[in-house]
Amino acid sequence: MTHINVGVIGASGYTGLELVKMLVKHPNFKLTYLANSEGETTADELHPSLKGVCDLEVQKASVTQASNECELVFLALPHKTAMAYVKPLIANGVKVVDLSADYRLPLYTYEAFYTEHTDVANLEHSVYGLPELFRQELKSAKLVANPGCFPTSAILGLLPFMKYRVEHTPIIVDAKTGVSGAGKKLSETTHFVNVNDNLFAYNPLMHRHAPEIADKLGVDFEEVNFVPHLVPLTRGMISSIYIQVEGDFDEEAVLEEYYKDAPHVRISKVPTTMKDVAGTNFCDIYAKRKGNMLFISSAIDNLMRGASSQAIVNANIMMGLAEDAGIPDIAYVP
Repeated sequence: MTHINVGVIGASGYTGLELVKMLVKHPNFKLTYLANSEGETTADELHPSLKGVCDLEVQKASVTQASNECELVFLALPHKTAMAYVKPLIANGVKVVDLSADYRLPLYTYEAFYTEHTDVANLEHSVYGLPELFRQELKSAKLVANPGCFPTSAILGLLPFMKYRVEHTPIIVDAKTGVSGAGKKLSETTHFVNVNDNLFAYNPLMHRHAPEIADKLGVDFEEVNFVPHLVPLTRGMISSIYIQVEGDFDEEAVLEEYYKDAPHVRISKVPTTMKDVAGTNFCDIYAKRKGNMLFISSAIDNLMRGASSQAIVNANIMMGLAEDAGIPDIAYVP
């Protein structure tokens, strides 16, 4: 079997680890390049859970080396840092799946919520990596902007019902996520003493994932009322979504029809749980209507469907492989 050489730049973080765990077992991808900002270590020294599974040397990140060794590179880097790698990698003919926010939004919106963009040319040609929306475009993509975790959960929950939504009424997304979503960087907010036995909202109504949700749903930013909460869990995410609807429809039938060709969306008959999707690329969705109010419950693993496994699905599609190749499909908790 011919393998496709791939690399990961940003091996140190949680999403980098999840990428490595899947890539070393992938039937078509061969992990040939692993890098972070320092180098001089190995995968199993960096992540002891990889002992006996992957001892690949971790290099100091180099565009030249990545370009020489890989056909496709995953970037598990912070925003702004990622675009500095994307530009030369694309110029060298390497395909890229970027897990940062650098290529997810139109220029004006990105600069309003993040920072100045230094690679506008590639921004205009990136494909948003939500297969349920852009599967066809992903097949010919050279650069994929992997979606944010909160937007993935919210957008997938809302998409089937947007045609029934009362126009210009509020979209309310009350989301809960595990602490791993904040990454490895130490902060007072994610300190054990603060998180343990606690639950709180952060950046209510102005979180920078709100414009990403609005952009992909085709609505104004002012219509999206997004409030994320941090919960004392390692991983997982649930979005409780509320919209006003009109017309006669069966909510479960709408979901079943909309996602009939979506292998990584499951329709639930009861409100969703984080445990059911942990360690998988599934998004579980439940909906319940009361009068003109529709409640949607959407659950994902924030490190998997919200980042790493979705990135590999996107890479599979880009390289003409089976969409679910190398993707875990059974939750790892009881």
